[in-house]
Amino acid sequence: MTRRRITKRLVDALEATGREYFAWDSDLTGFGVRVRASGSRSYVVQYRAGAGRVAPCRRLTIAHVGKQTPEQARGLARKALGAVAHGRDPAAEKTADRRSPTFGELAARFIAEHAKPKRKPATVALYEWYIRSLINPEFGTKKANAVTREDVAKAHRKIGEHMPVTANRVISLVSGIYAFGGKTGAVPEGYNPARGIEKFREGRRERYLSNDEMQRLGAALRQAETAGLPWCVDESRPTAKHVPKKYRHTVIGPHAVGAILLLLFTGCRLREILHLRWEHVDFDRGLLFLPDSKTGRKAVILNAGSVAVLRRLSRTSEYVIAGERPDKPRSDLKRPWSLVTRHADLRDLRIHDLRHSFASIGAGGGLGLPIVGKLLGHASAATTERYAHLDVDPLRRASERIGAEIAAALGPPSETAPVVPGIGANR
Repeated sequence: MTRRRITKRLVDALEATGREYFAWDSDLTGFGVRVRASGSRSYVVQYRAGAGRVAPCRRLTIAHVGKQTPEQARGLARKALGAVAHGRDPAAEKTADRRSPTFGELAARFIAEHAKPKRKPATVALYEWYIRSLINPEFGTKKANAVTREDVAKAHRKIGEHMPVTANRVISLVSGIYAFGGKTGAVPEGYNPARGIEKFREGRRERYLSNDEMQRLGAALRQAETAGLPWCVDESRPTAKHVPKKYRHTVIGPHAVGAILLLLFTGCRLREILHLRWEHVDFDRGLLFLPDSKTGRKAVILNAGSVAVLRRLSRTSEYVIAGERPDKPRSDLKRPWSLVTRHADLRDLRIHDLRHSFASIGAGGGLGLPIVGKLLGHASAATTERYAHLDVDPLRRASERIGAEIAAALGPPSETAPVVPGIGANR
C-alpha cells in the first residue's frame, strides 16, 4: 500500500482481503496497522534489533484497534522505537515477560528444586505454609518480575500486625526465593524486592528454670505419673454433675513424663527426643547416636539422670518415646506439657526452655561456653554466646584478682580516707 498518515478514518476504511497485509504510517517509520485475513486489526511497530541490515527484523504488537486511538498508538510506537535506539529489544522483552512465571509458580519451583533436596521435611513444610497461607494471597498471582518492594513491604506489615517474628521469617523466605530465581534465570539476576525491607525488632526470650521452679516441675511430674493431676470442672455446665469425682484426675503416661525428663537431662531438642529410636541408644558407652539433627549427625552424652530415665521406659515401640503406633514417633507433647506446667504454676514455660535451663546450669557452673556448646551440639560458637552472661565465675575470679592487685598497690587506707569498697579494711 501507499504510505499514508494513519488516522481513524484510514483505520476504519481498512477491510479484509482474504490475506494478511499492513498499512504503514507516512510520518513515523515503522508504525503501522496489521490487517489479518480474518479482518482483525492491530497497531504494530516494526524495527531492526541491532545495527545494520543484517540485524533481525522484529515486529511488536502495540494494541488492538479500538482499544487505543491512532494518536495514542503512535505515542506508544515512538516510545518503543526510542527504546530500540538505546539498544533494547521491546518485542523480545515482551516475549520474555509473557513467559516469566508468577511468584506462586516461582515459589513452587523453589520448593521442588531447592528446598526439598536441601532442607529438612519440617522446614519444607513450614516454607509451604508460609507460601500458601501468607505470601500467595498477597501477590502469588503477580508476575515474579513485577512484584515490587512495596508489595513485599505491605505483606510484611500486614503479617507483622499479629506475628512480627513470622513476618520477618517470611521476608527471609521471599528473599531466598528471588535469589533462587536469579540463579535459575526465572527473574533477572540481582532483582530482589525483599531486599532493604526493615524487619521488626525481635526480643530474644531467655527463660531458665530456677531451683524452686525445678522442684515444682519435678513434683508435678511425679504426681502426674502416679496419682494424676487434677483438672477443673466447670460446675455451671449442665453436664458437670455427671462427671464422677474419682475421674477428675489425669494420669500422664511414663513415656510422656520420660520425654520431658530427657529434654531436661540432655538439653536435646524436642524432635531429637521424640524421634529417638532404641537403636540409637548405647548404654555401654553412655551415648545417644543421633543420625540426623538440626546440625547433622551428633552424639549426645548420657548422664546418670538420663540413663535412669531411659532404663525405666518399657520398649513397646521402636521409638524410645512410644506413640499411638509402634512404627510412628509421637508427634508432640502439647497436652501433657500443658497439664504439668499449669499444675506447677509455670504457664510461661516453653518446652524449648528446658534446653535453655540445661545450658544455663552448665554456663553458670563455670564449665565454659565451649563445653556447653559441645553438649548442646551447636555448630557455631556464636550460638552459645547467648549464655555468656551466665558464665560469671571465670570473670568474677579475674575481677577479684585484678582488684586485689590494685588494692595491694594502693596500700592500706588512712583512718580519715574515704572508704572504698573492696580495698584495705573493707576486703
